[in-house]
Amino acid sequence: MLSLQISKRRALRAFSNMQPAESQEPLLNKFYGNEWRELDSSNERLRLIASFDREIDLVELEQLCDAVGWCRRPQRRVRTALENSLLVIGLWRHDKRFPRLIGFARCTGDGVLDATIWDLAIHPLYQRSGLGKGLMLVLLERLRDMEVEKITLFADAQAVRFYLAQGWDLEPQGNRCVFWYAR
Repeated sequence: MLSLQISKRRALRAFSNMQPAESQEPLLNKFYGNEWRELDSSNERLRLIASFDREIDLVELEQLCDAVGWCRRPQRRVRTALENSLLVIGLWRHDKRFPRLIGFARCTGDGVLDATIWDLAIHPLYQRSGLGKGLMLVLLERLRDMEVEKITLFADAQAVRFYLAQGWDLEPQGNRCVFWYAR
């Protein structure tokens, strides 16, 4: 895993393309709470909603993690990780009967000085359409609104190119990160 730091100005400039939640859409407020954003989609009939308020179903999250190739973890531990996260955001393909979780991100931190983004997943059927970037920008805007001073991200080596293309920089020293894995 590598440590990355964002050039906030570049990432937040791209955020202006996203549509904020509209109070005229009570159905979407009912499904996703007041803290939702609609992300752009090339398919005009497809509504993609990012929300901090809608609770993430653990079974749906496990299915998403399976789809992207992440290792399975016990659901009780995943629930505890989500409860102890600073921010959790889901991305749903909106359907009036059954919204489907297609993306997810979370970060930890103190909410003032530091925040670390640990997870970002987009279902493979929806990858390469800007949704990972869009979900990350919604998360970064929230962290900026919280006035978090330093945002870091830990990513697997195969994801580094994605983050570099979004304006993240490799940790300049290349040696400030140490990991300990329980056995």
